[in-house]
Amino acid sequence: MRNDALGIFWEDLPPEPKVRKEAIKRTPPEPVWLEPDYLPYLEEASAFNFEFYTDEELVALTEALMYDIECYANYFLICFRGIETGKIVYFESYWDSKIDLPKLAWLVGTKCIVGFNINKYDNIILSLALKEFNNQSLKDATNMIIVDRALPWDVLHKFKCRQVKCNSIDLIEVAPLFASLKIYGGRMHVKRMQDLPFPPGVLLTEPQRLIVRLYCVNDLDNTKQLMKEMGKELSLRIRMSSEYQIDLRSKSDAQIAEAVINSTIKKIQGSKPTPPFIMPGQKYYYNIPVYLNFQTDMLQRVLGIIDHTPFVVAEKGNIGMPEELKNLKLTIGHSTYKMGIGGLHSTEKKAAHKEDDEYILSEQDVTSYYPRIILNQELYPQHLGRDFLTVYRGIVEQRLKAKAAGDKATSESLKITINGSFGKLGNKHSILYAPDLLIQVTVTGQLTLLLLIERLELAGISVVSANTDGLVIKCKRNRRDLMDSIIAQWEKDTGFNMEGGDYSALYSRDVNNYIAVKKKGGVKTKGIFSKPGLRKNPQNRIVVNAITKLLTKGTPIKDTILQCTDVTKFLTVRTVKGGAVKDGEYLGSAIRWYRSTEEGGEIVYAKTGNKVATSDGGKPLMDLPDAMPCDIDYGWYEEETEKILSLIGYEGVASSD
Repeated sequence: MRNDALGIFWEDLPPEPKVRKEAIKRTPPEPVWLEPDYLPYLEEASAFNFEFYTDEELVALTEALMYDIECYANYFLICFRGIETGKIVYFESYWDSKIDLPKLAWLVGTKCIVGFNINKYDNIILSLALKEFNNQSLKDATNMIIVDRALPWDVLHKFKCRQVKCNSIDLIEVAPLFASLKIYGGRMHVKRMQDLPFPPGVLLTEPQRLIVRLYCVNDLDNTKQLMKEMGKELSLRIRMSSEYQIDLRSKSDAQIAEAVINSTIKKIQGSKPTPPFIMPGQKYYYNIPVYLNFQTDMLQRVLGIIDHTPFVVAEKGNIGMPEELKNLKLTIGHSTYKMGIGGLHSTEKKAAHKEDDEYILSEQDVTSYYPRIILNQELYPQHLGRDFLTVYRGIVEQRLKAKAAGDKATSESLKITINGSFGKLGNKHSILYAPDLLIQVTVTGQLTLLLLIERLELAGISVVSANTDGLVIKCKRNRRDLMDSIIAQWEKDTGFNMEGGDYSALYSRDVNNYIAVKKKGGVKTKGIFSKPGLRKNPQNRIVVNAITKLLTKGTPIKDTILQCTDVTKFLTVRTVKGGAVKDGEYLGSAIRWYRSTEEGGEIVYAKTGNKVATSDGGKPLMDLPDAMPCDIDYGWYEEETEKILSLIGYEGVASSD
């Protein structure tokens, strides 16, 4: 304490030190699931009540077969199941008993087989099995792939084996983003979510083998549901495979784009293009388009910084935002914006805006923004030459014609190629790799939007949100014509086109999480408010449903929650590294639960005993029931809804400018 801390009229003492909360000491739960008597679903596994294909039915079979492999040191299983009939044929060996290899070879050589991650695992192990490698060798190869992360061709090389040729489709790349089959199952609300029941290193007993066989069939069910969920995407890939004479069925959007452009350029140039080698540390500078003329000192300074700042290729070939721009915040009117390689975005939080007698809310998006930047500026990877532009322009124009003619199938397939190609500009292993194009496209996109924002704000028209390729504008009704004329002039100056519509209200937690009520009905959502689908895990969907009905129809949140009879709307799905446990029951690494009035405690990590986030009072629901549970904590879901409403500013709508 200082000598002058105390006086007659003052007391200048340091603040009391904060008392740290004592950390809760956790202990891992007893791993009873590792005991020999842990035999989940044994009765069902022993019965194994499924229909099986006869040999005659297999000969006449035209439908595709789902397939999956399970491999232990003393047990090998490869199981197939019909997509439509649901019938099964399987091959298994234990303690080196033999499987019917001629029948297996005929089956995979004559039928279309579908699986998840089969190109990197199942097809490799299948190839070894057909060469009569024993169970231990198959297990060693499995460990190389899963534990050591060896590449498929390295495994085949080690075992001196060629990969079997088969008509197969791998769903892992077609599915959006990256998730396990178990998590995709949770997102689709499959009947059963189940992890591998026994550690991969154990020697299975006979009851355990039966349980693993049942587990494999459940995985096939989930694979079938995933395939049906992605029916549209697979149909497009089959159609494009026929059109371009390339097998695109197991490729992601970006991989399709690369394959199509690669194939077309090869036909033009007579040789297969290869990815360029660009040294880490290579510097690139942004080329300013002639139309980028800012009026304000701030944006002129920003443009000057960008003009003189190098963008440097990193060790892994990617390119990031320079430090000079990374933390730059641009305040224009009442909004603040940040730039990034991913695009421009505003930084609003807890913001609510509604149309009224004085103001409208107008959403404006740039049509085909990134493709148009490429074509307008005639950008192309240097190693591919201008032939890239010829191919790319042809694809874009063909898509626009198909869209105008109502040919949705062609339009959608070409959209995959157009959008997917941009993702490959920053991938050093791709023939489309071009860091300079990546910079030119993303920075142009941001600066061109800022140009429009500046013009609108200088005219007294507010932009309340912006993200990558679009804006939300809050404009006085008597200035709508002025807004339209500013946008039209911007379109003329830049060569881009805008399309949009009006909102009656916009509620934002932040720029990446919002719900917008459309003037013509319905809502537009992003982030936590968007439908989970295959792209993200469900989390108390009933909360979003209650908010949506409140905002669009005025339905009280309590009514929406209490009247819901779909248990999946109350579920949370998430990945738990190392697996989760509740009251001694092992749940696995992909789990789901709902909030219960009867369930005490929490779900914990199997390895540490730490709580799984937000799982207090959570009741695991790994098997979906036929009837609605009677212990759902409806009051808790109402409270969660109120919290979200507060975060999006529902109680206090932003005042008009």
